[in-house]
Amino acid sequence: MKKIIVGAGNVGLQLAKKLIDEKHDVVIIERNIDKVRQASGTLDCMVVHGEANNRETLKEASINEADFFISVTESDELNMIACGMVASEYEVPFKIARVRNFEYTYSSIAQKPFLGIDYIVNPEVEAARAILRSVEHGATSDIINFEGTSFQMRTMVINEYSRFRDRRLEDVKREVQYDFIVAVIVRENGYIIPQGDTVIRERDTLYLIGTREHLQTAFETEGKPREELKRIVVVGGGRIGSYVARQLIFSNEKESLITRMLESFIPRQKRSVVLIERDYERSKQLAEEFHQALVLYGDVSDEGILEENNLGDYDLLISATGNQELNLVTCMYAKGIGIKRSIALVNKNDFLRMSSKLNIDTTISMNNAVVNSILKLVRKGTIHSIHAVSGGNLEVIELSVESGSRVANKTIKDIKLPYHSLLLFISRGDDNYLPHGNDVLLPDDKIVLITRKENISKLDQLFARAQKKK
Repeated sequence: MKKIIVGAGNVGLQLAKKLIDEKHDVVIIERNIDKVRQASGTLDCMVVHGEANNRETLKEASINEADFFISVTESDELNMIACGMVASEYEVPFKIARVRNFEYTYSSIAQKPFLGIDYIVNPEVEAARAILRSVEHGATSDIINFEGTSFQMRTMVINEYSRFRDRRLEDVKREVQYDFIVAVIVRENGYIIPQGDTVIRERDTLYLIGTREHLQTAFETEGKPREELKRIVVVGGGRIGSYVARQLIFSNEKESLITRMLESFIPRQKRSVVLIERDYERSKQLAEEFHQALVLYGDVSDEGILEENNLGDYDLLISATGNQELNLVTCMYAKGIGIKRSIALVNKNDFLRMSSKLNIDTTISMNNAVVNSILKLVRKGTIHSIHAVSGGNLEVIELSVESGSRVANKTIKDIKLPYHSLLLFISRGDDNYLPHGNDVLLPDDKIVLITRKENISKLDQLFARAQKKK
C-alpha cells in the first residue's frame, strides 16, 4: 500500500525520508515546481507535480492504492480540504491533516470526525507540551517520557568539569550510586552505541535512560540540580509562546481548552512571567489577556532589552519566536547575562545538533514533534511510539512482545537483534527495570530499544506474532 504525502516542505521531506528508509511505498504531491525538483533529486520516491485537490493529480499518485493520505502543507485549509475530498471520493483508510490553527483543531474535530479527517496533528500543541515537560523537570535537558513507566530519557552534554570526562563508561557506573544506561553518545557529526570500555569525551552528548529520580541525581552530581523555575521570560507571543505563557500564568479567568489540555504537564504554583513581543498590536492583545504577567513591547534582538528590564537574574528564558536562529542566539545571550536556564524552539535537525554546543539547556524541534506524531499513527503492529535521536539517524522505539513471536520466552542474550540495536529497559505490569543478558522476555512485556531507522521493520517482524502458514 502507498503512503501519499501532500507537501514537500521540511515536514513532508523529513516524513517521506523516514518512511522510505523503512521500505514504505511513498508518493509526494507538491504544487511548487522548485520543491518538486528538490524532492525528486533527494528522495527515492515518486513525486507528482500538481494540486492535491485535483482528481487527475490524485489519480497520477495512485490514490486508489493508498492506505494513508497525509497532508502537511503550510495551509490548514488546503490540508483539510484535500483530506475531505479524498474521504468523500476514495476509500483511503486513514486521512491525516497537519492543522496549526487551534480553533480548527479543537472545535468540533475534537468531538467527532470532521471533513472525513481521521487524525489531526498540531505542531504548536506538540511543541508546547514538550516545552512544558522540560519546565516541569527544571529545564536541565531534553526529556522523553515513556508512557506508563517510571523511566525517561534525558540528554547530558559533557563539559570540562564533568566526572564522566575521559573515563570509561564501566568505571563511571561502578562508582555512582544510581542505575542508568547510556543509550547512545553523539560525538561531533556521528554517534556511538557505547560499551563498557567506551571512553567519554568532553563535548559528547549522552542520551541517558533511567528512572526520574536516578537521572535527577546524575544531573545534580554534574552541577545541574533541579530548581524551581518561578521567574520566567517567554520571548515571542505567537501561538506557542502564548500557549506556554497561559499555562505558566494560570489565569483566574475562565480557562480555555488549551489550558485544560496542558495543565497535567506542569504543577500549579505561583510564577512571575514576562512576555516579550515585538509586534505592537499583538503585545496589546497579550497585555489584555494576561493580566498577571508583564508584557513588554520590544524586539529581543535590540541590545540591552533584557538588562534594561532587570531580567538578568531570572530563572528561565523560553525563546519561541518564528525565527529559529534568533531563538538560539537569544538563549545563548540569556545564559551569558546570568539567566539560569534556557529553552529554544527550532525546526531543523541541524540546529538540534548545534544547540548542544551552545550552552543551551533544552532545544525543542517543532518539525520533529509533528513528524513523530504522524509516524506513531502510520506505524502499526507491535510499535507503539517512536522518538528520533542523533539528528534522526537513530530511533528510540517502544514495542510489545507478542505471544508466539520469535523473541517470546527467550533470554535477551539469545535474541539476535539487528546491528546497532540496544535494548534499554523492560516494562512488565507495574514493574520497570533495566535489562540483563539472562532476563527472559515474556508475552505482553513492553520494551524500549534504540536502533538505526532502517531496522524498524525488522524489529516489528521479530516482536510480532508469527503468522501461521496456510
